Amino acid sequence: MELCEFAFNMKKDEVCVNPYHYQRVETPVLPPVLVPRHTEIPAEFPPLDDYSHSIPENTNFPAGIEPQSNIPETPPPGYLSEDGETSDHQMNHSMDAGSPNLSPNPMSPAHNNLDLQPVTYCEPAFWCSISYYELNQRVGETFHASQPSMTVDGFTDPSNSERFCLGLLSNVNRNAAVELTRRHIGRGVRLYYIGGEVFAECLSDSAIFVQSPNCNQRYGWHPATVCKIPPGCNLKIFNNQEFAALLAQSVNQGFEAVYQLTRMCTIRMSFVKGWGAEY
Repeated sequence: MELCEFAFNMKKDEVCVNPYHYQRVETPVLPPVLVPRHTEIPAEFPPLDDYSHSIPENTNFPAGIEPQSNIPETPPPGYLSEDGETSDHQMNHSMDAGSPNLSPNPMSPAHNNLDLQPVTYCEPAFWCSISYYELNQRVGETFHASQPSMTVDGFTDPSNSERFCLGLLSNVNRNAAVELTRRHIGRGVRLYYIGGEVFAECLSDSAIFVQSPNCNQRYGWHPATVCKIPPGCNLKIFNNQEFAALLAQSVNQGFEAVYQLTRMCTIRMSFVKGWGAEY
């Protein structure tokens, strides 16, 4: 409740536990995707470009407002500080978010004459999988997130399902620059999945950098744009509803068009240091 002095979003040392002061957040239920059993669409269609190795111009998020309906010429605000005020304010890890198989849009009249098969959405056991890299080398095992909120930090707790602790991981090829960067990870980043949306909150004393094609499309930016999230700020990095709309648009183009959307489910993050042409 907004009137509660010790509500969770107040970020105070003490948190109210009165159940009557909380409201359950319902995850939106998405209708199934209607997949044609037979399609006459030709196999040739423009492929989705792979921007994973391209070097975009970096983007620094100013403030936290919703995007307008038209595409902005410059990047609009994208994050909020912990106290809810807007802000003008650098080890890598890659996160694969669970992708929904649903469309929020009703069936269009063009589908009336097609033989359609509904494919319902099933929530996966793990809503994301996280792989840690130092430079271009994969280090350690993949972490599977089962809790709605989890952190990636530089500490050494091996038994907590809500934490992926990078301090435990060893690498014989680790150099001095990587060691120095690891020391600045600290509390790292908190990732939380709520109501079909994924947020990243910077808990570290240094900024984190995020490349999210889903987020970039929301603001009309280049798919490989890298966004800076300063300490104490958060950013919505994935939205199930937006991805479901893209899926519904691609389903009639065939398997390859749908499969290429999996690239939008891979989100790249970097601690302390960013990357890109203007960095």
